[in-house]
Amino acid sequence: MKKGIVKNMSKENISLSQLAALLFNFQIGSSVVIGLGLKAKEDAWIAILIAMAIGLFITVFYYYIATLLPGKNLYEMFEYCFNRKIAIILSLLYASYFIYYACRIIRDFGELIATAVLPITPIEISIVLLVLVMGYILYLGLEVLARTSEIFTPYGVILTLMLFIFLYVNKNIDISNIKPILGEGWGIVWKTIFPYELVRPYGQILVFLCIFCNVSNIHLGRKVVIFSIFMASLILLMSSLLIILSLGEGIALRSNFPLLSAARLVSIGEFIQRIDAIVVFSMMLGSLVKSCIYIYAGLKALEYVYKLPFRYFSIPVSCIVAIFSIFIGRNYTDHLQEGLLSNPFLLYMPFQFVFPVFLVLVLLVKLRKNKKTSHSLTKKNM
Repeated sequence: MKKGIVKNMSKENISLSQLAALLFNFQIGSSVVIGLGLKAKEDAWIAILIAMAIGLFITVFYYYIATLLPGKNLYEMFEYCFNRKIAIILSLLYASYFIYYACRIIRDFGELIATAVLPITPIEISIVLLVLVMGYILYLGLEVLARTSEIFTPYGVILTLMLFIFLYVNKNIDISNIKPILGEGWGIVWKTIFPYELVRPYGQILVFLCIFCNVSNIHLGRKVVIFSIFMASLILLMSSLLIILSLGEGIALRSNFPLLSAARLVSIGEFIQRIDAIVVFSMMLGSLVKSCIYIYAGLKALEYVYKLPFRYFSIPVSCIVAIFSIFIGRNYTDHLQEGLLSNPFLLYMPFQFVFPVFLVLVLLVKLRKNKKTSHSLTKKNM
């Protein structure tokens, strides 16, 4: 039995290309359909560009944390900095946060399916079926999730670019929708960027501190990480820009799924119509990968706390996620209000920025202290 447990807890390895696919799909997530920066109205593209520049620095910061203790995940870093008791408390807090956010993403997907694809089918059915697939993928492990993401990413990119092309060719693009530039000044842009467009999606890269330790040649991965985030940010920029250009800021702000609303405008030669499936596929792939990564990070916390393979918890936790995804909000409006108003300040800022900055400071002090100790021991031995 012990041999089986050791085998199940053996370290999984993914390649840099698989890491790139995970990062890309994670960054896209459900954001490509919901849209980024739309609260800045016609200046959404400016807000996204500024957020992208700051977000790349945030991404490099998380990568830097991973390089300080190569081979250790977030929870093992907690133990290195403090002690196991404190690390267990922090691990359980982060596990709750990661699993909670997975519930939010799955609810987004369920609402899209209920709105666009299966309006008669109860949302509970869509959520349960998706979560069962996710639970099975997680039981198989990170390598399976990474390979799945790597296989489907090219299809997702091609279909998303096709959607952008169709929107452009359909001639529903109105340049006047982004004018006047900075008509309401910089205030609305900065309010859009801080904090929401930084915590989503750039601050969420924190969760990869549970994955970077599984990447082969992670010391060579800096360019891969930056390139993946940059390309995903360009896709998000293009989607928000096309949403504003085709719908206008008024309709875009009122729509729950503005890219879906924009896609429904496409009618080319009365032949290419009803391309909702492209939007649904893009969100399904992003939601699947992003939710799985969040749940995987939560499972690794449980593995650290209870010293059991994370696979033992995959199916039970997936069932819990399915239940909470359904009851997380009375309706979609309630669900969105919780995510937009309270969560950025109460959850996202502390977990994504405050704790990691404190962790880095403690890590640097501990590493410097250990380096001095080992240096003095070497001198004594000589």
